[in-house]
Order: sequence, then structure tokens, then C-alpha cells
Amino acid sequence: MNRDELLKQLTILDFMAVDLQLYLDTHPEDQEALEKYNQTVMQADTLRAEYENKYGPLFSFRSVGGCKYRWIDDPWPWENKFNFKISEED
Repeated sequence: MNRDELLKQLTILDFMAVDLQLYLDTHPEDQEALEKYNQTVMQADTLRAEYENKYGPLFSFRSVGGCKYRWIDDPWPWENKFNFKISEED
């Protein structure tokens, strides 16, 4: 996956995780939703690690540094060129 596709998939997975978390706040006994939430979080963590290994940190915190502090390197994930639309088929 290229940089844009990784960011797009991370956005989708993070949104799903938040949505499932909100559902679980009111339905804590729903095991199917809990399993889906856990799968979604694990998938997002895997993609986040892949992104950060290839392109650098997504956060100024929570990201382990390598041999160089890369947070200040351009472009940053929120810059305009990384804006995209999520189609209904995604």
C-alpha cells in the first residue's frame, strides 16, 4: 500500500473503532461488537506501525523514534495533499 492508501485505511479503521467504542458504551455485553472492536483496533495498530516504519510518525507523541527524530520532517499527515474523500464502496 502506498502512503495515501495507508492513511485512507487508517482513517476508516479509526472511525470504525470510535463508532464501535460508542456502541459498546451502551451495549457492554455485546460480544460480537467487542470482537469486531478488538479486530479493528489490531488492524489499525498494524497499519499504523507499517505507515510509521515507511513514512515516519503520525503523532508527536506515542511514536517510538528511530535513530533520528522524524516528527519535524515534511509532509505532515494532516497537510492538504493528504486530504481525500472516502467513497461509499470503502
